Amino acid sequence: MCSNCNEKEKYYITTAIAYTSGKPHIGNTYEFVLADAIARYKRSKGYDVYFQTGTDEHGQKIELKAEEAGITPKEYVDKVAAQVKEIADLMNTSYDHFIRTTDDYHEKQVQKIFKKLYDKGDIYKGYYEGMYCTPCESFFTESQLVDGKCPDCGRPCTPAKEEAYFFKMSKYADRLIQYINEHPEFIQPVARKNEMMNNFLLPGLQDLCVSRTSFKWGIPVDFDPKHVVYVWLDALTNYITGIGYDVDGNSTELFHKNWPADLHLIGKDIIRFHTIYWPIFLMALDLPLPKQVFGHPWLLQGDGKMSKSKGNVIYADELVHLFGVDAVRYFVLHEMPFDNDGVITWELMVERMNSDLANTLGNLVNRTVSMTNKYFGGTVTDKGIAEEVDSDLKRVTKETSGKVDAKMEDLRVADAITEIFNLFKRCNKYIDETMPWALAKEEDKKGRLETVLFNLISSISEGARLLTPYMPETSGKILAQLGGGHVTDKPEILFARRDLKEVMEEVEKLHPAQPEEEPEEEGPVIDIEAKPEIAYDDFMKMQFQVGEIIKCEEVPKSKKLLCSQVKIGSQVRQIVSGIKKWYSPEEMVGKKVMVLVNLKPAKLAGVLSEGMILCAEDENGNIVLMKPEKDVPAGAEIC
Repeated sequence: MCSNCNEKEKYYITTAIAYTSGKPHIGNTYEFVLADAIARYKRSKGYDVYFQTGTDEHGQKIELKAEEAGITPKEYVDKVAAQVKEIADLMNTSYDHFIRTTDDYHEKQVQKIFKKLYDKGDIYKGYYEGMYCTPCESFFTESQLVDGKCPDCGRPCTPAKEEAYFFKMSKYADRLIQYINEHPEFIQPVARKNEMMNNFLLPGLQDLCVSRTSFKWGIPVDFDPKHVVYVWLDALTNYITGIGYDVDGNSTELFHKNWPADLHLIGKDIIRFHTIYWPIFLMALDLPLPKQVFGHPWLLQGDGKMSKSKGNVIYADELVHLFGVDAVRYFVLHEMPFDNDGVITWELMVERMNSDLANTLGNLVNRTVSMTNKYFGGTVTDKGIAEEVDSDLKRVTKETSGKVDAKMEDLRVADAITEIFNLFKRCNKYIDETMPWALAKEEDKKGRLETVLFNLISSISEGARLLTPYMPETSGKILAQLGGGHVTDKPEILFARRDLKEVMEEVEKLHPAQPEEEPEEEGPVIDIEAKPEIAYDDFMKMQFQVGEIIKCEEVPKSKKLLCSQVKIGSQVRQIVSGIKKWYSPEEMVGKKVMVLVNLKPAKLAGVLSEGMILCAEDENGNIVLMKPEKDVPAGAEIC
């Protein structure tokens, strides 16, 4: 609350707007649920929350998909936007506004924003030339390509040159660097901040292409209609247009109340656009910057990247059909670490359903309600017959709220849920310690038994209250059953155990196995000169581990070398590699690689190298990094 008035403190939270190229899978849906949990939590703490989400609906990719489907781009995005909204609603997300970038008010403001920045001299006309990836809608230089293909999606790129308008990014770069240095909380997690500073801002920003002429599905530049506004100037401005920003100075009360945003919640893959491009656009518009941008990790399919061709895409509506809304909310929130990717599999979902939800939580509530009905007709009070074991349960109950607050302050949502379930586990342990069924056998223990059940109901109720932002339906059901000491006549089954075999049979119906493709012709092979045999003991002397590249830069005065800072377990090694021809420093950051750890340190071009990153070489001498097939933690042993 405001310290000097009765008004609530505002909290404006946004998700990235979903791109309407197709139905969002569970990895996309996770962001809706995460934002909703934070929004609900903030409301529970007394904040006046405004929660915005929506869809990004322009671009060449959509124009092409609509053409393939034989419909107009607007018809195409209308269909997909409806799917996105249906899934957001299905997952019980409490958004206040769902914006679409095809909304009239948004398009008009984007045109006015473009004109204002042009008149101000921040936007100028020029030409863009390079290798263009249509799916990613991005230009790349030849050096940025990987094996001649897009470094982001791996698809082919084609040469392109077109007239375009550009934004003078460098004009505001120093001001942004100063802002980031003075506001350490602005970019989270900290690793994302370091990546933006070291790989983009400090080396110097290039001007940004902000219009296109090679396609028509976009917002026209009103004073030069053959151009359409390019994706990021269009998409990013939704955060202000959605709450009533007006370039001409007639912004709504909602805008003045809520801007700047308190939190932009986005995927880690678009952190650069939200922490460099977006702040600079705002500076050019003389608007304050958002207070915080959090680049959350990805939710990955357990057997690899989700792909429709593999038949392994998992959608939220399918998960809800099999497990229920709150079970899915619990899973995606609980299984996502703060700064590492999470994994989803049907097997893991069943395991969490049975162990955490059906057993730890569901069975706890069921037993408590059943015993209260059986021994006291559904009503208990505190008889004050306490024993030492009670104090620890009460301590854990009392401390859990503060622990949850501390975790949520740092946006560690998974850790907050863990604290709540630690309380439920403590309640289960309390039942084992007090053995109510044994107390019930002795008449003189009746008062103690009633106190035990009262303590249980009190602690479970507190846990359920704390659970509200994350599993709102379940929280409501628990509190309704416990009723502050007067329980319902019969316990409601919160979560039913699922048999993995049955679940997988249902999954098979949803995703029938794809027919095996004809085997491809055998590709080229390479024979190299054999080296002398070594003994097994010699091999065992070498230590190979998975490393994660957290920073990379060019080695001064060297045409071949890159210097990488590689996280291996809790240590960071500096490794110099002769791969500059095939990888840029920006491409290296974030990659998981295979490392020979115990190679004797040596200096290359005057720079110390403390290991070796493993690569493979084709018949033409091209180098590619050796990477783990699946995501594993930095430091995992390669054996």
